[in-house]
Amino acid sequence: MKTVVICAGGPIAEVMNLSEFDKENTIFIGADKGALHLFEQGIVPHEAVGDFDSVSKRDYEKIVHSVRIVDRFRAEKDETDTELAVERALVYQPETIILTGVTGGRLDHTQSALHLMYRYQTNHPEITFSIRNPLNELTMLTPGTYIINDNEQLPYISFFPFGQLVSGLTLEGFKFDVANADLQVGTTKYTSNELVEGVCTILFHEGICLMVRSSDA
Repeated sequence: MKTVVICAGGPIAEVMNLSEFDKENTIFIGADKGALHLFEQGIVPHEAVGDFDSVSKRDYEKIVHSVRIVDRFRAEKDETDTELAVERALVYQPETIILTGVTGGRLDHTQSALHLMYRYQTNHPEITFSIRNPLNELTMLTPGTYIINDNEQLPYISFFPFGQLVSGLTLEGFKFDVANADLQVGTTKYTSNELVEGVCTILFHEGICLMVRSSDA
């Protein structure tokens, strides 16, 4: 399984611990200042993309001298640096694309990342996209059946409709099971559930479901 991790230039405290990844089977891409965040964890990214307007001249020179592929764009562009990085990630034909460093700080950047993930997930259902930081994992689910494994580091799990009604939701093996329910836009009813079985199931028929797995600390 090939995984691509994209590290964006949000607050470094929002970057997940990347030591869990097998370096041989993981591609790392730095989006703008995210390349420096990867350096902080001892990782030299395979690529770095963006306008690099948030890094100093010295840091940009470090990126250029350390990273094999560096694509620099003008600041006046239609795409965000994170979107440019996702486009590069698709070239590797991965099974999984993880975005980190896209939460915290500016809320418009967080919203941009969510909508970016929504668009790419719906256009590329063969790839699993997620957003991760030290305390959260966000995943967009398209209609179907999913097996959810217990995760002690992220014990809470919530479900939200993203932009449209989610219909036919069934949860099995959770603290609060659900059978053939509808998630209306604006509802908070399905927040902070928990797994009580080691392996649980979620299925639904229509819509896009935002699944959030999280921890208090």
